[in-house]
Amino acid sequence: MPMRTLRPGQRTVVMIGGPELAEPEIVFETDEILLEAPNWTAGGRLLLNGEGRLFSLDLPPVADCGEGAAPTAPAPAAEAAAGSPRGAEVRTGPRLREIPFDGLPPINNDHVLHPDGAHIYMSAADGQIHRGRLDGGPVEAVTTGEGGHFLHGISPDGALLAYVDVDTHWQGRLVVQDLATGERAHVPTGTGHVDGPEWTPDGRWLLCSSEAFTSAPGHAQITRVPAPGRIGDGAGARHAGAGMREPAADGPEHVLISGTVDWFPHPSPDGRWASYLTYPPGTLGHPEDREVVVKLVELPDWSRPVRAYAIPGGQGTINVNSWAPASDRFAFVSYPIG
Repeated sequence: MPMRTLRPGQRTVVMIGGPELAEPEIVFETDEILLEAPNWTAGGRLLLNGEGRLFSLDLPPVADCGEGAAPTAPAPAAEAAAGSPRGAEVRTGPRLREIPFDGLPPINNDHVLHPDGAHIYMSAADGQIHRGRLDGGPVEAVTTGEGGHFLHGISPDGALLAYVDVDTHWQGRLVVQDLATGERAHVPTGTGHVDGPEWTPDGRWLLCSSEAFTSAPGHAQITRVPAPGRIGDGAGARHAGAGMREPAADGPEHVLISGTVDWFPHPSPDGRWASYLTYPPGTLGHPEDREVVVKLVELPDWSRPVRAYAIPGGQGTINVNSWAPASDRFAFVSYPIG
């Protein structure tokens, strides 16, 4: 899959939304690189991929991001670190910096923070998921085998990964892997493609986008399935066991019935809120450069958005969980032209 780049006249706009923000706030803009899929670290910075690399973006102080504040201009640029192994040279500065990894293939927009606050898991062009430290350095592959492994979730205790295996027909299957043993289990999700699996904070469920409840191709809907735990323990257990067990219930549960195409449900760390992305009816998959809406709901009610931010975006806008640790804000990306 080729790495995305900005179109002529297009720019990356990193934005912040939240329950108290009627309008999203701009915290960073650039016309030099297409950045995607923010993660929000415990240290108060965002991690975004771009041109196959991972970048760290320091956020302005909260006092500078209050409601009604003027958009923050891009920071003065300095030259990128020497020896960048691939892609065009990207001018970075005090706020945007490349994280230098050793031996990491080009990555995509599926990357997830470990609960320990020190590591990140990244899906790469070699089809595998790699683990590295947030400050860079060597990486290690934690998956094996053919096909693509598209990572979206890690269990609250950091013991299990949830990702999607895709076949040659781009049909996804939900997989949960034990990081200690490497053991994998396929989680039943019904018929149709599934993508974006992510644990709820209590460890009981995996949220995902699924085509199990529609006959329309590509019409993803927000779904949840019971999360598998360890043998001898409950779902989301924190103790090592001899292997994986299957979920306690069969099949997926439809949590939001809508006419839109709904992608990437992300619960806040406290479990009170969730964000997700909606496309117009008839959209196939989650393409880039479309008119989309980033929605915020107060759980358990998925049907009545508290906030709805209409933006030019889509692919790369909010592929992975981007909530702040305090559950008061989340980040997403827009890609306007002109």
